[in-house]
Amino acid sequence: MTSRVTFISPAMNASLRRARFDDGASIDTEEAARARAAAGALPTSVRVAVSPVVRCRETATALGIHGAEPTELSALDVGRWRGSDLAEVGAAEPEAVSRWLADPASAPHGGESVEDLCRRVAFWLEAALDTEGRTLAVVEPEVVRAAVTHVLGTPSAAFWRLDVPPLTATTLSGRGGRWNVGLGRPLESSGAVPED
Repeated sequence: MTSRVTFISPAMNASLRRARFDDGASIDTEEAARARAAAGALPTSVRVAVSPVVRCRETATALGIHGAEPTELSALDVGRWRGSDLAEVGAAEPEAVSRWLADPASAPHGGESVEDLCRRVAFWLEAALDTEGRTLAVVEPEVVRAAVTHVLGTPSAAFWRLDVPPLTATTLSGRGGRWNVGLGRPLESSGAVPED
């Protein structure tokens, strides 16, 4: 039995452009148009999951898909930093930001640590491994990072070293207790994400 999970990273919004922690801002109009244009590039799937974050839900809607919102695929909880921009937080709490970026077990913002995020995404992913067929999931980049870190068996310190551009697909295919990774294919109306 082969299971495939294709993670779609959401479209950009004004907050991301300003390096602001999620504040519930909507996706940009141009980005929504890009997502609508890429709707035909999505692989056929038997299940759809959408992170319960505004920009993920709006991206999924623009892509013409709807699905369950499992809490395991929620964005990284940054606690009191939510809605702030990284430069402001770095100026106000430089030691806390440095510790957070260097130590995956740290959560100085009162939210969750990178290790906690990696554990909950791994839990969801291992359940997906036992499910035949393709799952399509629109999730925040940190969820994709957590999934890739897990399937490659890399230390959680590698989390920050993975870039996940907007509106790209990362596909994991699993069989026999192991996963393979296909990274960051752009969603373009002219080039569909391969069915594998």
